[in-house]
Amino acid sequence: MLKKKLLVVALASAFSLPALASDVTVSSNVSLVSDYLYRGISQTGGNPALQGGFDLSHASGFYAGAWGSSISWLSDAGVNGSTSGISNSGLELDTYAGYKGTAGDVGYDVGYLRYNYPGTYAGGAVKADTDEIYGALSYAFLTAKLSYSLGDTFGIAKTAGTTYAELNASYALADTGITLGGHVGAQTFTGSGADALKAAGNDPTYSDYKLSVSKDYSGYVVGLALSGTSSVTPWYTNMQGTKTGKGTAVLSLSRAM
Repeated sequence: MLKKKLLVVALASAFSLPALASDVTVSSNVSLVSDYLYRGISQTGGNPALQGGFDLSHASGFYAGAWGSSISWLSDAGVNGSTSGISNSGLELDTYAGYKGTAGDVGYDVGYLRYNYPGTYAGGAVKADTDEIYGALSYAFLTAKLSYSLGDTFGIAKTAGTTYAELNASYALADTGITLGGHVGAQTFTGSGADALKAAGNDPTYSDYKLSVSKDYSGYVVGLALSGTSSVTPWYTNMQGTKTGKGTAVLSLSRAM
């Protein structure tokens, strides 16, 4: 009897797996950018970056994925023990999972994101690895999103509760392949670690903005973005004296598959 039950379960699984797989979509992306800006702050000291990732999404709304980019901000800041601060090596590898759906005309998205920065850190340096949860609501061409840090945030210890609030607009011009974009955001550091930096005149809190335009050429998307921030403290100046939050233009070439 047991063998018959196991056989039934095995046959049911064999037939259900193809059905499950048919509900899963796999996609990937690759990009080349003239400067990797994250929340308005350069992660490459104004230099180009190669980026790419993949996503798995289920028809139910659940999704997961990974995305990576070349970076240099850790070595530029001497966090990895570099004394010259001229190294361009480094990797950011993000992993995430979440659920998205719609309620009438409103879309929603909730999830978890882990920023991983593998490498060697100088003695006493706080690892840049960061855990965030996020929630977003979208309507028509507008999306509002809030991200909430669960612990140390991008190398600043004792900053749980740090938030990033943003409003994004993306409007596609019909039959042109052109998409216009706009963004405003506010990175607000909280916790005793942030308070210590503020007391020393090195407040890491800032706001940022971006205007963008892109054009799709048969699946290859060329983009131009103009970005700026309110960051003026030494925290956003690297060892080479580059202000990583300064206003800049970024060119990009991307392909989604």
